[in-house]
Amino acid sequence: MVPTTRVDVRTTPDTAAAAGRCASAADGLTVPALVHRNADAFGDLPALSCLGRDETLTWAELYQRVTVLARGFSALGVQPGDRLLLMMGNRPEHWLADLAAVHAGAVPCSVYPTSSPEQLGFVARHSRARALVVENAAMLDRWRNLLGELPELRLVVVVDAPPGDDGVVALEQVAAAGDRAHRADPGAFRRVWSAIRPADPVTLLYTSGATGDPKGVALSHHNVIYQAAVLEEAISVAAHPHTVAYLPLAHIAERMLGIYQPVYRGAHVTACPDPSQLTAALQAVRPVQFFGVPRVWEKIAAVVQAQLAAAEAPIRSAYETASAAARTAFEHRAAGRPVPPDLAAQLATFDAKVLRPIRAKLGLDRLEWASSGAAPIPVDILFTLAGLGIDVLEVWGMTETTATVTVNLPEAFCPGTVGRPNPGMDLRLAADGEILVRGPLVCLGYLGADGEVEPVTDADGWFATGDVGTLDDEGYLTITDRKKELIITSTGKNVPPTRVENLLRLHPLVGHAMAVGDRRSHITALVALDPESLAAWAVRHDADPSDVATLSKDERVLAEIAAAVAAANAKLARPEQVKAFRVLPSPWTPESGELTPTHKLRRRVIADRYDTEIAALYADSR
Repeated sequence: MVPTTRVDVRTTPDTAAAAGRCASAADGLTVPALVHRNADAFGDLPALSCLGRDETLTWAELYQRVTVLARGFSALGVQPGDRLLLMMGNRPEHWLADLAAVHAGAVPCSVYPTSSPEQLGFVARHSRARALVVENAAMLDRWRNLLGELPELRLVVVVDAPPGDDGVVALEQVAAAGDRAHRADPGAFRRVWSAIRPADPVTLLYTSGATGDPKGVALSHHNVIYQAAVLEEAISVAAHPHTVAYLPLAHIAERMLGIYQPVYRGAHVTACPDPSQLTAALQAVRPVQFFGVPRVWEKIAAVVQAQLAAAEAPIRSAYETASAAARTAFEHRAAGRPVPPDLAAQLATFDAKVLRPIRAKLGLDRLEWASSGAAPIPVDILFTLAGLGIDVLEVWGMTETTATVTVNLPEAFCPGTVGRPNPGMDLRLAADGEILVRGPLVCLGYLGADGEVEPVTDADGWFATGDVGTLDDEGYLTITDRKKELIITSTGKNVPPTRVENLLRLHPLVGHAMAVGDRRSHITALVALDPESLAAWAVRHDADPSDVATLSKDERVLAEIAAAVAAANAKLARPEQVKAFRVLPSPWTPESGELTPTHKLRRRVIADRYDTEIAALYADSR
């Protein structure tokens, strides 16, 4: 049963009608059925490209390659229900192998390429995977010491296979096996995929493990197709849109936006193999929709601000005038008011002459829907981007809810909130503020040690998300923090650390920050510098841009961070204010261990690794 509750979001006639449309749109569909529909109805339209490659696959060509690989997987022993691990970057073969596994009735599970050997071992053993597909010999080498410990693993496939490597199969050999299987039994492929049902698992995704061991989340065909229907209901963009996929496919956001929504809409995806090439990918594609994690939007804002700072005075003045008009219009729309006609006319002129050319350089001039999620984004960044003519709308959800539960819409949004519930989703706050959700986007469950999927909901269908939030009178949800991460000081004050950290990250030199203070008298902070912004700062100040450790002790850098702390404290209540900070000599990355692959803080790792620095902060600030 659900604990005593404070607040409910109730269904209105409008949302009930929208939920009915989404349910009808998703009814009876599976991912293979949609791929086949696309090949029949949109066969000549582009489906999949890759930045840096000349080839673009049409939906008919994609279907053909998926068909051959699916037959090959089946011929090589992959059975319906088997888990198949994928460890690749964003390249077409990742999409093809994933969809082929689904057509074979297997359950694909993408693994972050940045995972440590310990993390790889955990996922492989816990998933009890029967097959593994990796990108190249270098990635295979990271698995070699584990392969002997995985007795259930029967098949290892390498996309770019080294010649003569015993014990592995090249992707071309999988395709060849598929051709032979088709000649032996032409009807087998259709029998397998047509037996798949909407309630069957379509993927297994592991959570980032920020607060403990990762959990294997099983999502169904209906989960992902209903989410795609919800997004189409909420956001009106042109048919068959062209999008960029740059986040890892182990991330639920990219899985939805890079695989399942394009399959649902017959869209065109361009894979970006290297996140550092994102700007080039955006410039090449000029997408109509784009999802950015907060750090991406923060970097876009910082790039624009840096370029303006170096521009001549007339250019800066023109931008400031145009940007002010764009922000004012944004404020009107956020308040639900029409933009006054005179302001709209001014803004149209300013946008054409000043703002749109800047967006064009970023590849964002055709953007119709910009969104942010996976972590909170500072409101100041939203207004900075609004001043560029980009309305970034925050969403909220998690792997267990098939990405979004709540969304801000272009015609109904509230900056600083994560929007209102999707059609068909019920939302409730427990007595302690924890967010509970129920509906068709909640996952099948967690994979148990015995290989069975265990439901995540209570007897009434409610899933306790672990996030804490508040609801306003109009049903907009604000996330205050993770329940497990809330700082409770020795004086009994509850301090949401992400609020402190987001304010600190507004300064371009701050890459990441972690607030500290649980069971202590006051709040302190660890600060990791942003290497790119730091390098640019160093060049401007005649310092060595490559020596982060020395720069972290530079009095001028420390003064910048002190100013960032002061600016944050000005917006924080007294118990939340940072009383002392320490700038660290190296950045935080997933590879160095302080961040998850989705760039969330590994708080326990950081606290253990920097326990000496933390102790010094409190010794120095007594």
